Amino acid sequence: MLTYPDYKEKNIIICNTNIKQRLSFLNDNLIIKDENDKTIIQATCYTVFSLWIIGSITITSGIMEKSKKFAFSIYLFNYSFKCYGVWASATEGNFLLRHKQYHYNQIDIAQKIIENKINNQYNQIKSIRSKNIFQKRAVESLKSYVPLLNDTKSIQSIMGIEGASSRMYFEAWFYDMDWRGRQPRAKRDILNLLMDIGYTYLFNIVEAMLNLYGFDLFKGVLHQNFYQRKSLVCDIVEPFRIIIDRQLKNAYNLNQIKEDDFKLEYGRYILKYEKSKEYNQWMVKSVLDYKEDIFKYVQQYYRWFMKNKPIDEFPQFIFNP
Repeated sequence: MLTYPDYKEKNIIICNTNIKQRLSFLNDNLIIKDENDKTIIQATCYTVFSLWIIGSITITSGIMEKSKKFAFSIYLFNYSFKCYGVWASATEGNFLLRHKQYHYNQIDIAQKIIENKINNQYNQIKSIRSKNIFQKRAVESLKSYVPLLNDTKSIQSIMGIEGASSRMYFEAWFYDMDWRGRQPRAKRDILNLLMDIGYTYLFNIVEAMLNLYGFDLFKGVLHQNFYQRKSLVCDIVEPFRIIIDRQLKNAYNLNQIKEDDFKLEYGRYILKYEKSKEYNQWMVKSVLDYKEDIFKYVQQYYRWFMKNKPIDEFPQFIFNP
């Protein structure tokens, strides 16, 4: 399996065909060229962790062969940043891990994941220097939700606490950004659209890391199991969503988010394709700044799960803005 020192040398490579970038391979090197045939990225396949392709492309058997040979995953996005295809590089045959997954039927992991998420939300709001009355109230309330998790008896109760804390957190954190409520995939406003894009990038890197160990991605511990939903990835993403939230607020304060960069079609906002590179750069960077933290968390989760360690030793991602 991939070790941490090896992972530190790995990179996520992005090819955006919407701005006429082209992908090719030379020997064991991955090459991306711009519309003027100038090489903008050249990386040995040994250092590629994941390849993200935005826009239309023809996938050849050679690309798929390289993916398997060098153990990197390929993610395909349309120009609106919706992931529509994955060619995954996964550890196969870890039957002992999957046996443990299928026979786990408790709620203690779900409690710890949401505890971690709420603590990070608390730290996020607490980091605001000049808080208004509502934000001060949110700091007090968020901390009070954590003890309630210990008394829950079902996943539904845990999700209820998570929903209540998230509503208060979002209203406090995006207070000055015309917040209208979280509406996943509806794209009713620019902020929700950008959250969908950022969370998708986060989802993909967590998925690729879980694949390193051979987890069944569809067997969750918090999110209920639905057909074709990668519930475990949804679970592990939760403590890290804070990364995207902070980046969006920073981008707003730096005037990097402009209404003219978007268009409204049939009641849904879409990022203009000529602006995709700009938004893609700072959005992906926010995720990659924490790629080592995400790797360590997934690695520790695997070891905790396989060794049947006590719940008090469950891994935590501590976000200190």
